[in-house]
Amino acid sequence: MEILRMCVVCRQMKDKRGLLRIVKDKEGNIFVDITGKKNGRGAYICKDLNCLAKLKKQKVLNKVFKTNINEEVYKQIEEDIIGQN
Repeated sequence: MEILRMCVVCRQMKDKRGLLRIVKDKEGNIFVDITGKKNGRGAYICKDLNCLAKLKKQKVLNKVFKTNINEEVYKQIEEDIIGQN
């Protein structure tokens, strides 16, 4: 059975395993959750460089997590997207 999640950028519903999960934990740390099971507020993004570009340009994660996102987080997301394609 597919578990569907929505990409915060393109708003398409996709299988959870086809998306990348970004998490903000209780301490306020923001990181990519490879396992998809870490505790915290999660946001999903397509494993697509076009969605990443829009994510950065529109500052979608800033809105989702209500905080400024460090450039290191975007670099980690980009590395994970490139590594999985």
